[in-house]
Amino acid sequence: MYKTVTVIGGGASGLMAAYQAARCGARVLLFERNPNLGRKILISGKGRCNLTNIKGIEDFIENIPGNGKFLYGSLARFSNTDLIAFFENMGLKTKVERGGRVFPVTNRSLDVVKTLEKAVLDAGVSIRYNSRVKTLIIDKGCIRAIKLFDSEEVFNCDSAVVATGGLSYPSTGSTGDGYTLARQAGHTITPLMPSLVPLTTGEEWVKQLQGLTLKNVEITFYLREKKVTTIFGEMLFTHFGVSGPVILTLSRDVVEHLGEPIQLSINLKPALNQTELEKRLERDFKRYERKFFKNALNDLLPKKIIPVFIKLCGIDPEKPVNQITREEKQKIIAILTDLRVTITGCRPKEAVVTRGGVSVKEINPKTMESRIVKGLFFAGEVIDVDGLTGGYNLQAAFSTGYLAGIHAAAVE
Repeated sequence: MYKTVTVIGGGASGLMAAYQAARCGARVLLFERNPNLGRKILISGKGRCNLTNIKGIEDFIENIPGNGKFLYGSLARFSNTDLIAFFENMGLKTKVERGGRVFPVTNRSLDVVKTLEKAVLDAGVSIRYNSRVKTLIIDKGCIRAIKLFDSEEVFNCDSAVVATGGLSYPSTGSTGDGYTLARQAGHTITPLMPSLVPLTTGEEWVKQLQGLTLKNVEITFYLREKKVTTIFGEMLFTHFGVSGPVILTLSRDVVEHLGEPIQLSINLKPALNQTELEKRLERDFKRYERKFFKNALNDLLPKKIIPVFIKLCGIDPEKPVNQITREEKQKIIAILTDLRVTITGCRPKEAVVTRGGVSVKEINPKTMESRIVKGLFFAGEVIDVDGLTGGYNLQAAFSTGYLAGIHAAAVE
């Protein structure tokens, strides 16, 4: 007799769960609240979709600071190499870029969605679009059916997979429905916060740098003037503040302290120590000794930041370079190595992932089945698991979806 599996959510984890359940012989019905699948996949990796990372499992876990150890079982069963092979077998070639990040060769996230859509349809999955699940019907500790918003229709099932995503990017449909469904089943939802999120700043000059990317900079997070952490990488200035890989990574720690005095220190020249930087500045100023200060920084800084930098230094831009004092040179070096921005908030609707979710203590890590309700499974971002940028979050979604799908099809 066929098992009936309902999958709630047509993102990465839901599509993988539906595909695996159907391949295991279950009758699968996938409910997607949007008129199309994979909306968040489409915007991931700036529209290129960073599928996974080639790092080994231990390194993978290290890059998932939010309950990464919970994923040992799912990553062992469906690893990054398994995911790459899955897409290759489906005809979607992949490539490895800086930092071990894996992308489709086509650089198109739409191709990832199309590949997954074709896979589930070929496996026999039935998809109901524009269908938002309202209620889990539970009887005697077992999932029995689901019910939709704006409909009296009840869909009976032997098992259900909640794969609705988190609260990040509500425009994609991730509005927290899964947490409501989990609470109906008696699950604990750990505190929810945006993670990997752009940050807003208080300084007006930041807006003048909109669109400027700084590579190979060192950012230090200060909380109440105490150093918390320092990381190295690439950042971006925006009309509201700062973003980019290094900022998104730091944001995970910053967000929980919003409302407290927070500053980020940007070292524009981390490869040079104090002595080396002094020598570099002397060399540049000797080369431009007959020019004004405003024309002497082109070798040292990106053109766009120079007017802002000069203003922050408090040095007359028309001052001849050969008249700049030692104290002024020290001020230049101080700002080069410690350019401060004050963090005032974040952009929660633009968060890459949600931190928090269904408590991992209440989910079996070997199956993704609820420890509270038999036949109820969870997959993807709805679970209290979150990683850094680099393909780790999508891999977690696919791996948990894989386990949820195969075990949902086998539930007695």
